[in-house]
Amino acid sequence: MTQADLAGTAIPSHGGDDTLSPVPASEKNWGWFAIFNIWANDVQSLFGYSLVASLFISYGVSGWTAFAALIFAGLAVMFLVNLSGAPGEKYGIPYPVLARASLGTSGAMLPAVLRSVVAVFWYGVQVYFASTALSLLIYSLTGMSGGPEMLGLSTVDWIAFLIVWAFHIVIFWQGMDWVETFLNIAGPFVYAVMIGLVVVLWQKSDGQLLSQAQTIFANPEATFWSEFSGFVAIVGTMLAYFAAVMINFSDFSRYAKNKRAMLNGNLAGLPFNMILFSALALLTTAGAAVVYGEAIINPTEIVERTDSVILGIIAAITFFAATVGINLVANFIPAVNGIASLAPKKIGFRTAGLITSAFALVIGGLWTAFISQFGISGFVNTLGATLAPIYGIMMVDYYLLRKQSLDMTALYNLEGGSYSYGNGWNEKALTAFGIAAIFSVATVWLPFLSFLSGYAWVLGAILGAVIYHRIAVKPSAAA
Repeated sequence: MTQADLAGTAIPSHGGDDTLSPVPASEKNWGWFAIFNIWANDVQSLFGYSLVASLFISYGVSGWTAFAALIFAGLAVMFLVNLSGAPGEKYGIPYPVLARASLGTSGAMLPAVLRSVVAVFWYGVQVYFASTALSLLIYSLTGMSGGPEMLGLSTVDWIAFLIVWAFHIVIFWQGMDWVETFLNIAGPFVYAVMIGLVVVLWQKSDGQLLSQAQTIFANPEATFWSEFSGFVAIVGTMLAYFAAVMINFSDFSRYAKNKRAMLNGNLAGLPFNMILFSALALLTTAGAAVVYGEAIINPTEIVERTDSVILGIIAAITFFAATVGINLVANFIPAVNGIASLAPKKIGFRTAGLITSAFALVIGGLWTAFISQFGISGFVNTLGATLAPIYGIMMVDYYLLRKQSLDMTALYNLEGGSYSYGNGWNEKALTAFGIAAIFSVATVWLPFLSFLSGYAWVLGAILGAVIYHRIAVKPSAAA
């Protein structure tokens, strides 16, 4: 059954604004540029820049080796999201509904909630980080002091935080069309400013930036093996970075006009963005090393070193747009869909958005004073690691067992049907998930497996896929 067949199909209503219902053909209006900008915004965050810049330094490889690894990672991610996004594009369904086919109508709530918890947490954190860019803008424009502090934030910081928090609400309250519009504006704007920063550093380096970028991070004692090991490590790191979006990409591909729009958007969005963004990060980091005599991976610090008020103001706006952009892509949408899946008849898009925002207000507001001090990365990384096997299980189920054919009526039948597996839980999938998840989580907590942490997501996904394929019962029909 395809999207075109849905007109004659009776799909039970979830009530509310039908957040999880299939997107009808009339509302599937995202072209390749919208898909492209999903990745542009996902790549362009402050954390994404710092991560890419640090990769040129951390592994002691030449700039060309790191650059090649980043391009290869972009191609690998493109392949994986084309797989996970195809059912969303074909049937118009989000990730929590797609998961019902493999884990059961009740069992699908497990991966949806895990993804949602990770997304809600980082949504709150990114709201805070976006507010720091607004604070920088206020300070640059007014020259005022921060004022009295509360919970580690000054008066200006709190004003900026609440404005950014409310700004997110305004965007999602208008629906996905506004989300798409913001992403389409933010993506190209960020690139324009990054190119401007490269031009400034080029001038300050007396034209030596390009020649220095080729060798400045190279290890003079490098061997073929050290370069290859660094290449593999960088690829693994970038796959882990994109892991969350890879698993729930159907949340976005469901809005694509057609399969070509999704494929072209991913092609332009991943390899192209990785090439352009990595090149700009390489040139900027190398330029900073030439001009200031040290490797600087934080773009805000580079901007401060330029002593340009105008550039500082533009950069503050840019960092704000970039951080809000990735927050909408990587955190808000999966959080909303995951929360809605808990009670689809009662929780709609706006209600789930307000619940997400309420958590963000607490998490972001307490980030500086409390949460960032607790070392909760292990907790968040554990939740992320448990998602890896879900990807493998879902892809095996959809492509190898069901041959890309889903029963839409059964997917939305929460009272019974072929995807209820008797009690709502597919025990075969849960078994594969449990075994593979134990391995993935072990790489986070067990020191002797820490060398696998960069590859934990890939290995966990493969392990979940292999185990599930071996023990799953092959469907007798397209159910």
